[in-house]
Amino acid sequence: MSKRIVIIDYGVGNLQSLKKAFNFLGAESVVTEDAAAIAAADALVLPGVGAFAAGIRGLQMRGLTGAVKAFAKSGKPMLGICLGAQILLERGYEFGEHKGLGIIPGMVVRFPKSAVKEKVPEVGWNRVEKPKGISWNGTIFNSLEKELIAYFVHSYIFESGKPENIFGNTTYGGYTFCSAIRSGNIYGTQFHPEKSGSAGLTILKNFLKIVK
Repeated sequence: MSKRIVIIDYGVGNLQSLKKAFNFLGAESVVTEDAAAIAAADALVLPGVGAFAAGIRGLQMRGLTGAVKAFAKSGKPMLGICLGAQILLERGYEFGEHKGLGIIPGMVVRFPKSAVKEKVPEVGWNRVEKPKGISWNGTIFNSLEKELIAYFVHSYIFESGKPENIFGNTTYGGYTFCSAIRSGNIYGTQFHPEKSGSAGLTILKNFLKIVK
């Protein structure tokens, strides 16, 4: 039986490039805003481009917040990308304070102007480093320990509530920030795997490998 990979459509995602990436890897994926389809998925992908409040509002308008939270508790693999990863956290401070899904402890804040010596937003390629004491073996970053270069487009960053949830770090303009998060079966990347060339395809392939 083929694996049911569900990509959530909540009005703010870069859906087609992600679907094409999965197709390239030989995996069938379904783009949907149906809560029942989310519940029946073997793996869930929450993409997203845009502001924190718009992402949460998109889920709420479609009645999907409960379905996403329930899936997160199922133990099945889940991947949040860019905005889709940010809204997994408890709060976001983009254009005011907004409540997130609260699936992973932490908040989303803007790059600190005084600490970043480059133009914000960050747009382009950058390195993702493995934090000390963290293993990438058997995860979505498997085999990428020596080099993981990914594509970023963002002004806001994860501020993890628990150090053990920090799964990758990146330095931009002299400032090091959390660029990937993990909590058990749930992964989040600030960068876009679907736009990150061969490394991004490796991440998506590894994601498929952990789907049962």
